[in-house]
Amino acid sequence: MFDSSDHLDRVAHPGRYPLVLAPVIKSVKLKRMLIDGGSALNILFAKTIDDMKIPRSELRQSNAPFHGVIPGLSATPLGHITIPLTFGAKDTNRMENICFEVADFKTAYHAIIGRPMLAKFMAVPHYTYLMVKMPGSHGVITLRSNIKQAFNCEA
Repeated sequence: MFDSSDHLDRVAHPGRYPLVLAPVIKSVKLKRMLIDGGSALNILFAKTIDDMKIPRSELRQSNAPFHGVIPGLSATPLGHITIPLTFGAKDTNRMENICFEVADFKTAYHAIIGRPMLAKFMAVPHYTYLMVKMPGSHGVITLRSNIKQAFNCEA
């Protein structure tokens, strides 16, 4: 549940900033992961897997093109990969294996997380409060977007 205690002290422009979280993928903390509840895909960008030293040979073939990531263009992913994604702190965290399409786009983000991940984690985003809540083994896990990081990504 979201309530007034979740509201930020000051929101200069509600709805202007993206919801950006910093989960851990394969033991690497990625600080610029966009939460997009309107996306039907989870996308990990090629530069991110290269920076994480994940060999492209681990990608499985994916021939289905997707649309809407870059306005007016369709793209065929390099492949897809299923890897562990962890949200939360040491004492309260949640890990699930998530399938990502790998795309070779230049972007400010490491990845875009869409409805498939939100459903798997049973996570609920709130774009006004810039937070996500999901069930964890020790209660609700609450994750806040870093406003400064969100602003930098948007810029």
